[in-house]
Amino acid sequence: MAKKFLRALALLIVPFTASLLIRIIYMTSKKNFHGPSSISDEPAIFACWHGELLMLPFLYLRYRKTPHVKALISSHFDGMLISKTINYFGIDTISGSTNRNAARVLMQGIKVLKEGYDIGITPDGPKGPRHDVADGIVAMAQKAKVKIVLVEIKPTKFWQFNSWDKFRIPKPFGTLNYYATQPIDVGSMDMQEAKNFIKKGLLKHEL
Repeated sequence: MAKKFLRALALLIVPFTASLLIRIIYMTSKKNFHGPSSISDEPAIFACWHGELLMLPFLYLRYRKTPHVKALISSHFDGMLISKTINYFGIDTISGSTNRNAARVLMQGIKVLKEGYDIGITPDGPKGPRHDVADGIVAMAQKAKVKIVLVEIKPTKFWQFNSWDKFRIPKPFGTLNYYATQPIDVGSMDMQEAKNFIKKGLLKHEL
């Protein structure tokens, strides 16, 4: 009973507080954007590593002034906290992962892409291995016939967790380096070729 109450309390307090802290970090940081000045209005998959996702909403909002996106977030408690946090940035969510309930999540993803939504996804989420691209992102892109925007977020100063994804929280008053590609078409690639291509693209600016 106590655990249930504490979780409910956390879901009320943590997402709002986290969204404020994320905004403070962004506002106090210098920003460098490396990528196209604009991206086609066609639905796309925006992909970044799980350990870099904290500041992703600002990159997305740079290209989409009005958010029309659903992020793929795992259904466990940490995922619920993340989901409620990004809701404050106008980003909706699909609950699940490409590791568990993979077929259901894949069908949901294809459906919302065909409805005109973008999708945000961490190819190595929700539990890794780190920097290992799961099949889901490729299958979703190919079946929905959409392209993928690869995103890297490299802060110059950060705290790093000792977690499987080496999750990074940028420190205020540093520099946020955002890297984004033009939308990439993996439709003609086989599964392994596409996964290797995505992994290489997401590690291009890794320290």
